[in-house]
Amino acid sequence: MALMVQKFGGTSVGTVERIQLVAGKVAKARAGGDKLVIVVSAMSGETNRLTALAMQIQPQPNVREMDVLLSTGEQVTIALLCMALKEEGVEAVSYTGSQVKILTDDAHTKARIERIDDDKMRSDLDRGKVVVVAGFQGVNATGDITTLGRGGSDTTAVALAAALKADECQIYTDVDGVYTTDPRVVADARRLEKITFEEMLEMASLGSKVLQIRAVEFAGKYCVPLRVLSTFKEGPGTLITLDEENSSMEQPTVSGIAFSRDEAKISVLGVPDAPGVASKVLSPIGEANIEIDVIVQNVAADKSNDITFTVSRSDVDKAKSILQDVAAELGAREVVTDNKIVKVSIVGVGMRSHAGVASTMFRALASEGINIQMITTSEIKISVIIDEKYLELSVRTLHSAFGLE
Repeated sequence: MALMVQKFGGTSVGTVERIQLVAGKVAKARAGGDKLVIVVSAMSGETNRLTALAMQIQPQPNVREMDVLLSTGEQVTIALLCMALKEEGVEAVSYTGSQVKILTDDAHTKARIERIDDDKMRSDLDRGKVVVVAGFQGVNATGDITTLGRGGSDTTAVALAAALKADECQIYTDVDGVYTTDPRVVADARRLEKITFEEMLEMASLGSKVLQIRAVEFAGKYCVPLRVLSTFKEGPGTLITLDEENSSMEQPTVSGIAFSRDEAKISVLGVPDAPGVASKVLSPIGEANIEIDVIVQNVAADKSNDITFTVSRSDVDKAKSILQDVAAELGAREVVTDNKIVKVSIVGVGMRSHAGVASTMFRALASEGINIQMITTSEIKISVIIDEKYLELSVRTLHSAFGLE
């Protein structure tokens, strides 16, 4: 008898009929003898609907009250799923984050989990009940409802699996696993049977939308085996686990191609070549809570510097406004932006032990006339910034170059 934590996202519980479909899947798993904790999101579209209501009243809603409001979405789903399970003849009990209790810090709308009281859940599981928990939410030390931010239900599921020492945490969604790249871009993209936490973390951070970064971090930290499955299609999905050091099979050089359209480039040109200048340029951006990704510094012929970095497209105007003041103070020539770029990345733990990966990547892109504007690397990934018009061509080219079909 295994203990499983299963998470169903908003698309999976988007209608009454889909909630009944989920109840049928849960009932089948329960009949097989598994102990089950089910984590659910709000029905698809509900969080956006509630947010729109709030903004009609308060353009910048109070964060405490926003948490109270948004947490109701998951509360609706847990009650409906328990009703559907009872119709299937399965004993089930629903809990909000505060009832479990999932204790978080005080950061409303982006809280972090500190501790989980699993006594109530274990007691119900021992009595043969299915436990249904609202994802995305918790409670702070003073009893206020908190929410975990975007994708928080994935994090809830992994945290519960860690607390309960579950055999597996299964994330049910509208795709049947993790693919070598987005099948909408590359028709012959292949579903991966296994992928390491490291690779999944890189792919999530580089643009893959299958899992939230925080959930993968949590799973890796507590060694919780994760499996991505489809709610609507039978299959083994993709298992995300520790690197199998003792595997008799050599790891593939590259496991997947990730990409992000949400990229913009900012260049501060003609910055004086002096110690501490990079800090003076970049620190105000960090202080404004704008995340910086790829950074390149070039020395021009006149010995001045050009500092170029990437940010999210939604932050580029704010960042440019900040940097214009900085540039004037430093005597830099100008600040220019470009939001018609994308980031394309290759990811694979096998890159640690294989030479020539970068040259293969660059040669493949050059063969299609794709110019690389910026490059960043880690042990298991290489990312390039290119013109957005080449996105799909570059992904297909790299997918073929590394034999991922």
